[in-house]
Amino acid sequence: MKKYFKIWFKWSQLTFITALGTYKFSAFLFLLGKTIRFFFFLLLLLVFVGKTKVLADYTLNQVILFFLVFNFIDISTQFLFRGVYWFRRRLISGSFDYALLKPINPLFDILCSHPDFLDLITLIALMVFMIVFIINNNLIASPVAVVFFFLLLLNAFIISLSLHIIVACFGIIVLEVDHMIWIYRDVINMARIPVDIYSPLLRGLLTFVIPVGVMISFPAKVLMGFLSWQGVVFSFVIGSFFLLGSWQFWQRALSKYSSASS
Repeated sequence: MKKYFKIWFKWSQLTFITALGTYKFSAFLFLLGKTIRFFFFLLLLLVFVGKTKVLADYTLNQVILFFLVFNFIDISTQFLFRGVYWFRRRLISGSFDYALLKPINPLFDILCSHPDFLDLITLIALMVFMIVFIINNNLIASPVAVVFFFLLLLNAFIISLSLHIIVACFGIIVLEVDHMIWIYRDVINMARIPVDIYSPLLRGLLTFVIPVGVMISFPAKVLMGFLSWQGVVFSFVIGSFFLLGSWQFWQRALSKYSSASS
């Protein structure tokens, strides 16, 4: 783990220096765009839920908490697994061949080689805002709920890791990464609000097939006391299943890989 952290830290330094030296104005526009998008959707929630008073039996503050948890998990996983966005060009150029020769896990190289510190800046501001909002609106059910909340956040990262591995597998098999990662992003955006508002069929798909409901909704629910310990156990079962399944899929995809020179 120490070796991998040193490698990741060096990658982080290089990407930060590149962004700072090359994309100063673009970086400013990126941060401005993310901030505007965040507050516009927050305004939409305030207008929509403010008029109806409730959304799927959740109050306005509770719905906003779902949105904040979504943003925290989404930005955190983008920061950690941003490298998959560059994977297709590495496959086409043949540079992925070199990753297979390095004395590190190629999956680590694929997922974690491009951490974006612009996401980290956004994440820090979001964390402060979320903590203040939760405390001021008394959205913590109990100390035990806080423990379960952090456990389910960890499980959310496991599920997100699994889904990113699956995207990388499709990249090796069919050379399609960009569309797959944007499909993933479109699906996860459905969890910006409680998945309880959807039909039973769609809610089942977002829980068992592409478990973004388990990723996003479950941590918020357990913090507010709406999820039992059985739900927490179920969440880890889903997370473990997807992690094991994605790893097996990765091994199978890697066995079918042909280098760019083949």
